[in-house]
Amino acid sequence: MAKQTVAGQFVDILVRAGVQRLYGVVGDSLNPVVDAIRRNAAIDWVQVRHEEVAAFAAGAEAQITGRLTACAGSCGPGNLHLINGLFDAHRSMAPVLALASHIPSSEIGTGFFQETHPDRLFTECSHYSEMISTRDQMPRVLQTAVQNAIGLSGVAVVSLPGDIADEEAPERSIETALVTSRPSVRPGDAEIDRLVRMIEDAGKVTLFCGSGTAGAHAEVMEFAERLKAPVGHALRGKEWIQYDNPYDVGMSGLLGYGAAYDATHECDLLILLGTDFPYNAFLPDDVKIVQVDVRPERLGRRSKLDLAVWGDVRETLRCLNPRVTPKKSRKFLDRMLKKHADALEGVVKAYTRKVDKHTPIHPEYVASVLDEEAAEDAVFTVDTGMCNVWAARYISPNGRRRVIGSFTHGSMANALPQAIGAQFTDRRRQVVSMSGDGGFSMLMGDFLTLVQHDLPVKVVLFNNSSLGMVELEMMVAGLPAYGTDNHNPDFAAIARAAGAHGVRVEKPKELRGALRDAFKHKGPALVDIVTDPNALSMPPKISKDMVQGFALSAGKIVLDGGVGRMLQMARSNLRNIPRP
Repeated sequence: MAKQTVAGQFVDILVRAGVQRLYGVVGDSLNPVVDAIRRNAAIDWVQVRHEEVAAFAAGAEAQITGRLTACAGSCGPGNLHLINGLFDAHRSMAPVLALASHIPSSEIGTGFFQETHPDRLFTECSHYSEMISTRDQMPRVLQTAVQNAIGLSGVAVVSLPGDIADEEAPERSIETALVTSRPSVRPGDAEIDRLVRMIEDAGKVTLFCGSGTAGAHAEVMEFAERLKAPVGHALRGKEWIQYDNPYDVGMSGLLGYGAAYDATHECDLLILLGTDFPYNAFLPDDVKIVQVDVRPERLGRRSKLDLAVWGDVRETLRCLNPRVTPKKSRKFLDRMLKKHADALEGVVKAYTRKVDKHTPIHPEYVASVLDEEAAEDAVFTVDTGMCNVWAARYISPNGRRRVIGSFTHGSMANALPQAIGAQFTDRRRQVVSMSGDGGFSMLMGDFLTLVQHDLPVKVVLFNNSSLGMVELEMMVAGLPAYGTDNHNPDFAAIARAAGAHGVRVEKPKELRGALRDAFKHKGPALVDIVTDPNALSMPPKISKDMVQGFALSAGKIVLDGGVGRMLQMARSNLRNIPRP
């Protein structure tokens, strides 16, 4: 019986840590690890066409499951391709272990073929990045990397020379118990006491929620009811907090809508719950602000705080709710709910005018129909750019759906790769990639990965033949659009040539049937929808500071054209306002 190699030992540790598959592209220095996976029935190798896709897919799987995931790249160019997807995973707090295989150990430092220094290159997009130099070192380094990725919720990178991976593993190696889940963090009593006093002293309180409210929906709703507080959210908080929320006043930020901006500026006390909302131009500077976050390094880095609270949102609210005296007045809450409904009524008018006949097709109409036709537990992966807008304004959360995008890193071409990782977690669950033509074509080669692995991902392609968000950025900066046009092929024909279901939609009346056919199809499908490139307009409220440049909190850039079912939710919430 052959002795175990270091690569085999490496794979065994990944399995013990809960990793179920390794995404990557095979190649020389990585071959020993891939062969070890071939021999281990507990883990799968997922071949993709580009390593960037491997990192995005691993990050998406981690966000869906909460488990440690893994990706790999061969020496030099292979693992360098991982870096963009790893940046996204790291900034999304997704626990990902990346294997950067390396050139032969004896050649390191000599300018050898494909030589880089991966242990240095990945330091900015990871909590931990180290190189294994000897076979005896491997278990502890990998175990430390696993603990960093899981414990700190982000990326850890291990660099492993191919020759060391191929060596025999030591007969007796230390197997440390691995942490595979994170603990809850409760704030200190002093912070809880101070926050209770601040709430008691405040007449009008607003809650603004981010992705840190995941798993805390019930606690946030109880808190809002006790405080009679309107509840706004950032884009990453939408899926966790907007549904079943009678206190909802919409979203603030570049893609915002409704009364969230007003609610955060007209209160006496603003409580930021689990959000690292980056656009300080949308945060007030003349109200008291409290921030609750499990990551202490994020406290106060966006706005001046009157109180910083280090703790999980759920655990913090479980401490607070029994101690907060319920407020009696609903005047502020009811006024914001009315303002929210009125704001949505205003934008919905443009959307309702002849959209079922307009060609090229309104992208708003596409997003609205998609929201209606998609499954109640669908996973939506969303390309950066205009697709972010359509998802923010039209995809209705319900506590079962997921919406994943490159919301913090802001990378193009993320939707298709993330759909791959999401679909591998459950082949029976509907996964929809909301792709722009620019993002899709950037990593289009991995549409073949869908076909090769028979992944039933549905790509809904918003094809306006332009880089729409870039055009908007140029417009905000007072520049004419330049270099933003795409000369596109018939993407549906390409999908069919690859062996998938593909259909092109140019008329609104064809849209609903095309989506239904794609969703019924058992395998991968692409719906190429020709959309209006001119579906852009400016919001009614915008300041001089907000238009200094889109990348620098450019402004409250929102689109006319409706808000889908959110108007219905806002109208429903108005029923909660007591009548005289």
